[in-house]
Order: sequence, then structure tokens, then C-alpha cells
Amino acid sequence: MATILPFIRPEDSFDSEVLAIMSSAYDAALASLHDHGQPEVVREIIAKRIIAAALKGERDPECLRQQALSALSRIAE
Repeated sequence: MATILPFIRPEDSFDSEVLAIMSSAYDAALASLHDHGQPEVVREIIAKRIIAAALKGERDPECLRQQALSALSRIAE
């Protein structure tokens, strides 16, 4: 299991329930990319997109995962 915690800034505050949701979305996003061997920058982009969406109030792990992965598809274009 990967962890999103290293990507969370000290000024960002999330309770344990939201952290669990974010971590679940992060793990699911990485798994869908076959996370073994993904460059650090890919993991960072995914984490930052999930954190940004969570800061805006998103709590659905599937929506968080989709938003993170959509960022990657825009980069690849």
C-alpha cells in the first residue's frame, strides 16, 4: 500500500476519515496504472490532484481517483 501522507503540506489539515479516503483513492489510482516502477513525478501528480480535490470538499474516493487520473491524461496529450 502506498501512502499519500508525504505529499500533504503541514498547512493542509485533514481528519483521519478524510485521510483514509484520500489514501484509498491514491492507492486505486496507482493500481490502475500498474504502480510498480512509476516515476516519482507520476505519484506526486496523482497525490497533489487528490489533495487539491479534497481541499475543495470532494470525499468520494472514486471521484478523487478519476480527477487524479484525468490530470495524467491531459499531460500525455
